[in-house]
Amino acid sequence: MVIRDGKAEFRPAEHLVGKLVSEKLALIRKELPEGRYSIGCIGPGGENGVSYAAVMFGDRAAGRTGAGAVLGSKNLLALVVEGNQEVAPAKPEEFKRLLKEYFGQLRSNPVSIGFHDNGTIGDLAANDEKGDWPSKNWHSNSWGKGAELLDSFVRNNFVKPYPCYRGCTISCGRKVRVEGGEYRTPEHGGAEYESISCFTAYLQNEDMDAAVHCSHLCNEYGVDTISTGGAIAFLLECAENGLLAASDAAGLDLSWGNAKVLPRLVKMIALREGIGSVLADGVRAAAAKIGKGSEAFAVHVKGLEGPAHDPRSGKSLAVSYGTGNRGMCHIHPAELMAWDSGKMDWGLCKHGLPDPNQVDRWAESDKGAAVKLIQDGLNLPEILGTCKFFMYAGIGVDELAAMVSLVTGRAIGAEELLAVSERVINLQRLFNLREGFTAADDLLPARVCAVPDFGRYQGVAECGISDFPGMLRDYYKARGWDAETGIPTEATLKRIGL
Repeated sequence: MVIRDGKAEFRPAEHLVGKLVSEKLALIRKELPEGRYSIGCIGPGGENGVSYAAVMFGDRAAGRTGAGAVLGSKNLLALVVEGNQEVAPAKPEEFKRLLKEYFGQLRSNPVSIGFHDNGTIGDLAANDEKGDWPSKNWHSNSWGKGAELLDSFVRNNFVKPYPCYRGCTISCGRKVRVEGGEYRTPEHGGAEYESISCFTAYLQNEDMDAAVHCSHLCNEYGVDTISTGGAIAFLLECAENGLLAASDAAGLDLSWGNAKVLPRLVKMIALREGIGSVLADGVRAAAAKIGKGSEAFAVHVKGLEGPAHDPRSGKSLAVSYGTGNRGMCHIHPAELMAWDSGKMDWGLCKHGLPDPNQVDRWAESDKGAAVKLIQDGLNLPEILGTCKFFMYAGIGVDELAAMVSLVTGRAIGAEELLAVSERVINLQRLFNLREGFTAADDLLPARVCAVPDFGRYQGVAECGISDFPGMLRDYYKARGWDAETGIPTEATLKRIGL
């Protein structure tokens, strides 16, 4: 579909079927006249209905929750958008001055500088040290190899930083490559923290070249890197425990740490070949099909596979994982461990957030109100269409409110923005309840709550999550939901205008 200045046109795309993402993009651009287009397309994963298929925008992925599968089900392979109309702020000169001020703040902010210099992958070593690095399909929250792998990446794979859109002040993206060998990979934008973690620590793979290559393959075939890594980790554990038939394994060496099999498995998932077709439906569905106790190996909430942050590093993340309206997601609405473990506040202390420096990261009580407030605050970039990392680098709720006020011409305060976000989260909750979700769907997998089997925190009892139901009740009360069912009360809905 081509959308240009308000007009939409469907075009035939038989010649694009089965092509990799880069091939599709090249063919589409050849067919278009000169212009500044935004193109989103699906790869073979979306065409084949992989439940976690992505919509790709060049090397950037709308990866989680299977939007690519939705487009594939409609036989819609690509969306091309171009427009020349502008949206004028109500107070343009004041808005420009404010942006200039905020850009200056971003350039000098240590978090912003760190994102630019190191990207998200720069967190590998620190997160491994903090116990924020799920390893071997969540048997542990650390592996001890983060610093070594990061060093290998910087020496052998990193090319330069780049912005995911023109004009970004932070430019946290990485241009990366694998120069030679069996994992030879062209220069591309990728190797984000989540992607690399899911193809190293998750699978006990020590070959960074293989991880970079597999991340690139996920982009080319249009599948989410996190869910793909999680599905492969699930498969390796099933194989380790003898739960697969010989025909399922198809002669593949499915042992932990075997880098050579990983590219093949990525392609099998995207193309729905053999056991790849089982994994393509996600770990919850795969466990239901395989059975034999494999449900214990399927790490997900509401069917969404777990990302590469571990609530055993900061317990507030456990509540956010459980109550995330789209499942076990670290970024929608927030990486909560960054508060009680990472000691960030996103400018929310002035709005009632407890000082993270006074909070025990492993404490389980009295965190419900904090989780609610952080979720409300960190949900705002999704509502406003801005990058979440700006909030990490000093552009908090008050700054967002100031910008929105100048764009709309109406005075909007931080409290009003937080109230908007609270309504959004409640509306999402009501949608899920209508579709049959209950408080039981907010529970974490037992594996995620257990004391780690190995690594830096092996046997550290405080690290395990001992009273997750109690943490949920605390959160439900803070939200104004029934303490047992998690259903928003009539009084709450009336208060927030739903």
